[in-house]
Amino acid sequence: MNEKLHAAFLGQSAKISRKVGGKISAYGDYITGTNLELVPDKKIVQKWRASDWPKGAYSEAKFEFKKSKTGTKLTFTQTGVPAAQINDIKKGWIDFYWKPMKEYLEK
Repeated sequence: MNEKLHAAFLGQSAKISRKVGGKISAYGDYITGTNLELVPDKKIVQKWRASDWPKGAYSEAKFEFKKSKTGTKLTFTQTGVPAAQINDIKKGWIDFYWKPMKEYLEK
């Protein structure tokens, strides 16, 4: 929920509202959406889509956070991705989000 930190690990600018109903975007507006639910330090739920999806198609991306003995555990789920896009989206999260985040946090 911090545009500067988000950009630091992605190497791309992002726009992230910190309000329910606020807009989000990343990767030059390839990803756009709206915050549906924000529970500080616990949960982020977003209405989310990629620009190459069919018109009007949205998914729900949910990030849930729980404290653990070694830090924080993140549980991510995304539902409603168009069937033709599932493999690309799965690979995209890994290659363009989770790997860069891991590398950034390990510095």
